[in-house]
Amino acid sequence: MRRLFCLLTALTGLSASAEQLTLDRLYADPALSGPGVRSMKVSPDGNRVSFLRGRPDNQFQQDLWEFNMQTKRLQRLVDSKQLVPQENLSPEEKARRERERTAALSGILSYTWSPDGKQLLVPIAGDLYLVEIVKPEAARKIASGAVGDAKISPKGKYVSYIKDQNLFVIDLASGVTRQLTSDGKGTVHNGEAEFIAQEEMGQRTGYWWAPDDSAIAFKRYDEAKVPVARRFEIYANRTDVIEQRYPAAGDPNVQISLKIVSPATGEQKTIDLGPEQDIYLVRADWMPGAKRLVYQRQSRDQKRLDLVAVDVDSLAQQTLLSETSPTWVSIHEDLRFLKQRQAFLWASERSGRNHLYLYDLNGKLLHAVSKGDWGIDNILAVDEKGGRVIVASNRDNVVDKQVYALALDGSQADQPQRITREDGWHEATFAPNGALFVDTYSNPSLPPQVSIRKPDGSLIEWLEHNEVGPNHPYGKYLSDHLPTEFGSMKAKDGQTLYYSLIKPAHFDPARRYPVFLSTYGGPHSQHVKRAWGNLFDQYMAQQGFVVFRLDNRGSHRRERAFTDVIYQNLGKAEVEDQVSGIEWLAQQPWVDAKRVGVFGWSYGGFMTLRLLAGASDKIAIGASVAPVTDWSLYDTHYTEQFVGGTPKSVPEAYQRSGVFGHLDGLKSKLLLVHGMADDNVLFTNTTKLIDALVARNIHFDLMTYPGAKHGISGRANQRHVYGLIAEFFKKNLQ
Repeated sequence: MRRLFCLLTALTGLSASAEQLTLDRLYADPALSGPGVRSMKVSPDGNRVSFLRGRPDNQFQQDLWEFNMQTKRLQRLVDSKQLVPQENLSPEEKARRERERTAALSGILSYTWSPDGKQLLVPIAGDLYLVEIVKPEAARKIASGAVGDAKISPKGKYVSYIKDQNLFVIDLASGVTRQLTSDGKGTVHNGEAEFIAQEEMGQRTGYWWAPDDSAIAFKRYDEAKVPVARRFEIYANRTDVIEQRYPAAGDPNVQISLKIVSPATGEQKTIDLGPEQDIYLVRADWMPGAKRLVYQRQSRDQKRLDLVAVDVDSLAQQTLLSETSPTWVSIHEDLRFLKQRQAFLWASERSGRNHLYLYDLNGKLLHAVSKGDWGIDNILAVDEKGGRVIVASNRDNVVDKQVYALALDGSQADQPQRITREDGWHEATFAPNGALFVDTYSNPSLPPQVSIRKPDGSLIEWLEHNEVGPNHPYGKYLSDHLPTEFGSMKAKDGQTLYYSLIKPAHFDPARRYPVFLSTYGGPHSQHVKRAWGNLFDQYMAQQGFVVFRLDNRGSHRRERAFTDVIYQNLGKAEVEDQVSGIEWLAQQPWVDAKRVGVFGWSYGGFMTLRLLAGASDKIAIGASVAPVTDWSLYDTHYTEQFVGGTPKSVPEAYQRSGVFGHLDGLKSKLLLVHGMADDNVLFTNTTKLIDALVARNIHFDLMTYPGAKHGISGRANQRHVYGLIAEFFKKNLQ
């Protein structure tokens, strides 16, 4: 109630000075959402909260900051421009940033605390710096030249990193650098995650330290059998011919092995991953005590996931558990070994919803830690002293994310204790000892606020209150900020679909408005969230559009009955659900059913094409950006998971799931957009579509961006592409 009062007060006080929200302002500095922070961490001793923050004059240039819990002082620890005034990134680093969706950022993108909390390891532009907390201005360069994936070892004795496809360590006491692998060259990589693992498995590293610094487990892969895709990256003044080893659906993947190496001697051991070589090595972890390593092995068809333990001395193995599914087994980060008990936590969707289970170290199920008609998102912290595990979940509302506590003994399995208090979206980062957490909270009318809180959710201190007052970047626009409404409807199979709606500025229920339908629609993404949202949606609503979003079947953070529907038939259920939303809109007296347009990017671009092909009688126009058009052109892990096999094993599923078998139904106006150097959804997807549209004499608008990757990143590109989309909608629907 207090937040509502503050917001209403702000609206009243700012109404006289309100300015119109423009695209030029959307893509200018400072950021309208306020001084955003990212990559928040709590120091090992709990005395400091560190984070990355953009500059007022360049929101994408990231510096390292800290908040001292004892002195209550906020200060910038590392000025990225002082360390590296001008960045020159290697092709490998650029590609990695594309995988991590950080291509638009510069400066410091990551950092690591030392275990004693006295130092920070800071990589920047291929160089590696060690920063003393007591004297941060004297940052010391300890490695240089395309250094990647740097870490401080768990006990703080070493710094490790990848360079030239090999694994290195620096002994911090002696300063001696040791190269642990030497065969990394050509198609052989050591300690790295392969393209598929980075892009589709959320794997950001290819090596894992033992908890006592005695060993490193690392992935070695050879991509010699992965076909070379020759593609053109077309820039404004040149064309580069890129030979990229890209495993499209049905192609061979990399050959994987798992090894253990001593950082002191370089001695190596090879772990037997089993007789089947065509597998995915999706995770590796160490048990406490460093006597056993565990790895997760997923079958090529992704219907089986094994958790295997290895004795590091004898290399004897034991399968602790196996997950199976008739469709696919989801991978996750929620394996946690307890330190005060011979047991581990494991997440599974075996019940149809994602829940936590406790096992002993031999793989015997002890009990469920959570259960019921809800599911967890992920583990945030384990508080063994308090006998609880902290999780994120949408238990109280599908469109929210909250923090909850569960008893490790299973006594609260269906009744978790909610820790965060405000309805909306909470992203939490806990201290290693669980003594506090950093909460980033927002809702559709409140930009992200960052606070430091006790384990029970009570406030300790604001890290970034981010109040939208007269001096806030969004202050001039707040009085015109339009509220987001949320609701639900039923899919054809009875599943509940959630939607969000922004009504136009100066809304008059007697008028009939055009619709801007924004969609993604694919796995691993939730488009309808009670969070501070996409300000482009606000812009379109203020331009006179009803802005509508709906999460169709297959979308993220839902039960398996909801997601599995798309198996071997991508686009069918998703289109049906979006059409149900359009039909609901058409029944509203303030919607002009003849002026409905759809916009989507990536999977959303695919959805736009399928919606126009399947419902041109209900959709007047569509803007499709970087669409997948033929799933046989997309990568192995993602495509085979959802299409359910390879183009040779299930050709009919690829025919059903693509765009080309449905194009004859496309009658509406189309804007097609793609980056001409896209290495994720290859530009071939669009050139193949262009050819098919021309063959059918289907006219369309086309925009291609020289040198742009999948995200068409960069301030000028973003301003242009969203301006193009806005003008396309205004021209054809207003």
